[in-house]
Amino acid sequence: MYNLVLFDLDGTITQSEYGIFSSVQYALEKFGIHETDPKNLRRFIGPPLYVSFSEFYDLKGDDGELAVKYYREVYETENYKEAPVYDGVKELLKALKDEGKRLMVVTSKPKEMADKVIEHVGVAPYFDAIVGPGREMLSPSKKDLILKALGIAGSDGKDAVMVGDRLFDIEGACGAGIDSIGVLYGYGSREELEKAGATYIVDTPEQIADRI
Repeated sequence: MYNLVLFDLDGTITQSEYGIFSSVQYALEKFGIHETDPKNLRRFIGPPLYVSFSEFYDLKGDDGELAVKYYREVYETENYKEAPVYDGVKELLKALKDEGKRLMVVTSKPKEMADKVIEHVGVAPYFDAIVGPGREMLSPSKKDLILKALGIAGSDGKDAVMVGDRLFDIEGACGAGIDSIGVLYGYGSREELEKAGATYIVDTPEQIADRI
């Protein structure tokens, strides 16, 4: 029985590839990089932006920071709106809230933008808090963000679970000493989630409720 449920945002609450992919492409074009492969673009969902530009396209230091700036030019004006909520997620959040669960968003997306996304898609009333890094943080730790959420909730973690679609969510939960639910409807694979140490792996939002 979990009373505190922490949700990742991209790939767990919202199907965010549309706005993210086009924003990444815009930033890469500024460096003369023409990326059209969805598999390569999908790698940007989960890790911090600077880390992705650095690891996948060798845009480090000033170039990496500039790539993040270009990305935000278009994502933060309009593209963040291109992220519909997954089917069944609103119903899940309502059911959990009606049962008295405490819900939080824990994301590597800058908190300022996470607030805007959550408000835009209409699920803000379900969450007690949204935990994300400041935009000045280039490589935020998911573990640290989870620990911050536990602190806000006054929880020792025994009654908490992290729900996410990528290894970063699961590894962060393991590092923070809490259980995790890996979701397969997002952007990670079963192999990735198993290797990261997910406590449970589910296919649908409805199955999240069963585990909680």
